[in-house]
Amino acid sequence: MDINRPGFFISFEGIDGAGKSTHLEAFAKHLGQCYPNHEVVITREPGGTPLGEKLRQLLLQEPMHIETEALLMFAARREHLAQVIEPALQAGKIVISDRFTDASFAYQGGGRGLSLDTLNTLETLVQGRGAELIQPDLTLLFDLPGETAEQRRSKARTPDKFERLDLHFFENVRNEYLRRAKADPGRFMVIDARQSQELIWKQLSEIQLNY
Repeated sequence: MDINRPGFFISFEGIDGAGKSTHLEAFAKHLGQCYPNHEVVITREPGGTPLGEKLRQLLLQEPMHIETEALLMFAARREHLAQVIEPALQAGKIVISDRFTDASFAYQGGGRGLSLDTLNTLETLVQGRGAELIQPDLTLLFDLPGETAEQRRSKARTPDKFERLDLHFFENVRNEYLRRAKADPGRFMVIDARQSQELIWKQLSEIQLNY
């Protein structure tokens, strides 16, 4: 936990079909029981604010240039930080976000092929606070091979523009997620999403926050 903010910031990450959203609300309820003096805030990206939700519809449905896509993602994130995440953390709340910046590196970088230098620049612009970056205290990465995730997605709701992309795209997304997890092992907890929901929940329920 950053001593300059009394709250705790958690992100859920993983390729579409990995099952992260299945556990998010139950995990939030669990944390609320474990830390009854701290409100738990659930949010998501893209989205989380009225403006962010409007941008979400564009981002998930409309074709656009890759740089436009990245800029809109970070524009929604800037609003999300200003309106939801930073005020909640300053108030001592636990924030759980369904995706954050790791998703931009994975999807726009690994999947779409946008320069990681460009994404680093946007990350610093939007999340930089002096010499520090606003990042989650804990990132739960639900890792799943692309082929397995594809099979799961085929049974789900009507796909958005990302979910319609091919296996090669999702393998690249997965690889970038794993690269970031390897580069920052103190922040990431990688969960094997091939496991049963019961085994995954056991791992989640044993998490203790440094809070």
